[in-house]
Amino acid sequence: RTRLVPVSPSATGLFVPVQVVVERYQKEKNLPPLNRTKFLVSQDLPLSQFAVTLRTRLCLASSQTFYLLADNGALPNMTATMQELYREHRDEDGFLYLTYASQEVFG
Repeated sequence: RTRLVPVSPSATGLFVPVQVVVERYQKEKNLPPLNRTKFLVSQDLPLSQFAVTLRTRLCLASSQTFYLLADNGALPNMTATMQELYREHRDEDGFLYLTYASQEVFG
């Protein structure tokens, strides 16, 4: 039996994640490296919630700050959804690349 019309994942209600790679800034000295850098994230997840997940994985104290940068070094809007960021900043390989850094990198 052959399928005549391909079914899109959104039409079936399947979870279609955003593929995100999170890298530490090259000159970063204060923040630890992540033990895992590739994430499958829900499209409707706000960046602020993803940042909480990263903060937990980095084991940061509440007094420690970190910043997420998009592919071009811009600070993305923390209220944007991962799908919005993906549409705006995705790489040609299909991944969304984010870089994390501490405040000292900017100072």
